[in-house]
Amino acid sequence: MITEGVSAGWRVCFSDPERRWPEFSDPLARKFAARLPELLRAHGRRPGQPFLLGPDGKPDVRVNAFFSSYPMTARDRDTWRKYAYVLGLWLNFLAVRGRSWRQAVAADVEAFKFWRMADPVNPRRVAAGTFKSDLVVLNVFYDWAARHHGAVSPVEMREVRAPAPRGSVEEIAAGPVGIRSRDVKWFTPAGYRRWRDIGLRGFGLDGLEDPRWRGRGEQRDAAFADGLFETGLRLSEWASVLDIELPGDDPDRAFTTRWLADACAKGGLGRRYWLPKPALIGVLSYLEGARARAVRRAQLHGRYVQVPGTLVVVRVHAGRRLSMRDRAGAVSSVSLDTLDPQMRQRLFREGEYGLEPLAVWLNEDGLPRAPHGWQHTFTEANARIAAMGLDGFGCSAHRLRHSFVLRWYSVGKLLYDARFAHLDGEELRDFRVQFGDTWQLVQTMLGHRSVTTTMDVYLEPFRYLDVELLLEQTVGVPVAALLDQVWRQHPKVAADPLAEGEGHR
Repeated sequence: MITEGVSAGWRVCFSDPERRWPEFSDPLARKFAARLPELLRAHGRRPGQPFLLGPDGKPDVRVNAFFSSYPMTARDRDTWRKYAYVLGLWLNFLAVRGRSWRQAVAADVEAFKFWRMADPVNPRRVAAGTFKSDLVVLNVFYDWAARHHGAVSPVEMREVRAPAPRGSVEEIAAGPVGIRSRDVKWFTPAGYRRWRDIGLRGFGLDGLEDPRWRGRGEQRDAAFADGLFETGLRLSEWASVLDIELPGDDPDRAFTTRWLADACAKGGLGRRYWLPKPALIGVLSYLEGARARAVRRAQLHGRYVQVPGTLVVVRVHAGRRLSMRDRAGAVSSVSLDTLDPQMRQRLFREGEYGLEPLAVWLNEDGLPRAPHGWQHTFTEANARIAAMGLDGFGCSAHRLRHSFVLRWYSVGKLLYDARFAHLDGEELRDFRVQFGDTWQLVQTMLGHRSVTTTMDVYLEPFRYLDVELLLEQTVGVPVAALLDQVWRQHPKVAADPLAEGEGHR
């Protein structure tokens, strides 16, 4: 069991059936610890699955049954964490008001809304979009609780008019207004590099190394952030990549086309992505540098032999298949597409000095890094940026994804204007038929299932260019300089704030 969250009130915990317990002196405790993994599995508990403990230290089996029900069992760990923390926050809020989750009424939801968004005594107020997400969690929970425990949901619904042919739809009555679905911010390449160099690599405002910098993971962190910026992958997707899924450095290629595994992609639908040479070089340098040192230290301390449930890869086959051996010696063959991020953290190989992880991204102790650990990296980098006086220059993984789209939209538009301006209307339509709709192009690069998502959330499309054609045509084009010139004055695009003539914004 791993406990997180506040020390008083409701606490959010996570199951770990594979955990090795120490040798307890008490025989009863020793017997219980030995049977605990079996008990957890018998009750349907999976690694990382959340459960909540009440203020008295006891679980509410009805609340925790929610996480063992479908469709929650089909959700990924990030969704589990999100739902668990929202429920924990809600239960603690109700406890202060003297209510249980079964006693909650609509007025409690409205009070929760005020406290989350507007109450001056709350130092961590949130925006409308975040609270709307909270309401979705509560609605899903109470919908389940109504069906299984007869609870009356405090999350009231209302009917609103909708465009034809739907006529009307239901929405949550307490939903906040003023949510801007297109409230998106970006970086230009120069703006991103400035954020990375100051926040992750410890540079000063003058562009030189800061002698006060005490960071230890700058090579890893910069390589990870570069990968997000250059590929447009989501944080959890890029964090799941194995070293055997990376290509070698080919001096004749500016980018390589890679495959994101089904079990690691959002929605379970694998796809192609494109890895540019600068991002690849950064990852390969990390593998040979800071990561190799972390692996050797972990081997010297015997950390890998203590990892529960290790799977040793004995052979990598063509067609993205692996043969691997478990602790009992049984060998199985699996597809890389079926290995989710959690199972990938248990993959090792026998190296010259012992076991080595296949996961690319490792903590300083040499153990695979959990995806949510990267949130802390961004938080620390943004705190350093703010301390240096660059307010409003923070970054998140999703901002890098948006910036990726902006980059290729801009490149596509520039190339289109330069190469196809001479075509008449009929010729342009023929070109569109040949290479596909531009919304579908952006959808492909982002890995969206629905083109509507791309149209609603991201940018106006860049036109009439196939992905492979687009990438090939950028070789030799001064993309960074063009983007800084084109987007410098846009209020939501962060260029380099220290460049000559920019000033602090």
